[in-house]
Amino acid sequence: MSASNSTVKRKLTSGSVSPPPLKRKVQSGTTKNAVASFFTPASQKPKERTIWSERSPGDDAPGTLLVGRYEPDNHDAKTGLRRKLAAFDLDSTLITTTSGKKHAKGAMDWKWWDSRVPDRLRQLYNDEGYQLAILSNQAGLTLHFDAKFKGPKASAQKRVAEFKQKCNAILTALDLPISVYAATERDIFRKPRMGMWNEFCKDHGISQEEVDLKNSFFVGDAGGRIPALKRTSAGVAATAKDFSCSDRNLAHNIGIEYTTPEEYFLGEKPRDFVRDFDLAKHPYSLETVAEPGVSFTKKNDKDIVLLCGPPGAGKSTFYWTYLQPLGYRRINQDTLKTRDKCVQAAKDALKDGDSVVIDNTNPDVEVRAIWIDLAKMFKVPIRCIWFKTPLHIAEHNDAVRANNKLLNPESRQGLPKLAFTGFMSRFKAPQVKEGFQDITELEFRFRGSEDEYKIWGRYWV
Repeated sequence: MSASNSTVKRKLTSGSVSPPPLKRKVQSGTTKNAVASFFTPASQKPKERTIWSERSPGDDAPGTLLVGRYEPDNHDAKTGLRRKLAAFDLDSTLITTTSGKKHAKGAMDWKWWDSRVPDRLRQLYNDEGYQLAILSNQAGLTLHFDAKFKGPKASAQKRVAEFKQKCNAILTALDLPISVYAATERDIFRKPRMGMWNEFCKDHGISQEEVDLKNSFFVGDAGGRIPALKRTSAGVAATAKDFSCSDRNLAHNIGIEYTTPEEYFLGEKPRDFVRDFDLAKHPYSLETVAEPGVSFTKKNDKDIVLLCGPPGAGKSTFYWTYLQPLGYRRINQDTLKTRDKCVQAAKDALKDGDSVVIDNTNPDVEVRAIWIDLAKMFKVPIRCIWFKTPLHIAEHNDAVRANNKLLNPESRQGLPKLAFTGFMSRFKAPQVKEGFQDITELEFRFRGSEDEYKIWGRYWV
């Protein structure tokens, strides 16, 4: 298995990587020299020391990971292998906007998140022997245009240029051999997936096994923290919940310590956090995998079995594992593309004397009625298997499938969030009175090999 599919045991330090708490002071990173450089003609500017490149998630795919590597003047790249790695998120961790807006208004709209940030990074590299990197999800950037792209291309190109200009200013201000990795699509590079981390390690010639996991760490603001009250000099103020838990989950996947910028730079105490999907509740055990858990047997010489459940619920896997060996023919709209073609394929199979499985989401009474009516037309029973997979697990399964060829024999693409929320907005629980002979309810349980669990048992969303 490749390094990207390997699992590293989690190791945490007993001590803290954070400096002692100090009063926070925000300092602008936009220096007078940076402003002057912004207005200096290109022919008079010094050579930029940030080299930009793109990385692709696959052999035939366009680049989706933007990488900027800064090399200070007189830097010797052959200074020896650094096994301690310190990685940071960018926005709301190292920098924030000068304008106060959530999103930067331009290349110059940034300042240090706190005045201690640049000195702390220099200390890590110069005094403590860390290799540094910035790992940032930047879904607002588009590196290449395809048929799905909507909007003015000139504006998209401008955003990429401004992002590069801003990063160059940040890296120049630090003047350290540091790289920034920006994931622009929802592929293997996007946190909490390990693609950016793997590129970071490869770029510095260090294997996953050589990383000093005990002393390496990741700092980012996406930690799944819940809302809390915070006492300030002006009184008590409410802090909002985190928009995501992707940074904490990335650190978990790698097996290194995670800390928030407030904890790391300001010395604040950790806040409580929650995960929508907690892998600790789904451990791998041979006993669990060996348990039968599925009680579905063929009752009729010829019938229709209708599967019901969200995308990523495990319907197709169930078919190939349990129903295909019983002789059922599969009808799947992802393969046939339209419902009319599915209905015709089912008719043809039933005319041939075969039983069929309707492997679609079938969320509501109206859609299910199409297949119930077909069963009546052919005078055969219709049974239902209801996959009661929670939506957050279904999204996880979809991401695992889309980003791992070993678990994606049909080469399916990842689905947008709308596919899951759309299912739930239409979903009505199936009932026998609709016309089913019976309904089998299946709770989700991971079923696969230990090697497959090493892939599944990481955070992907």
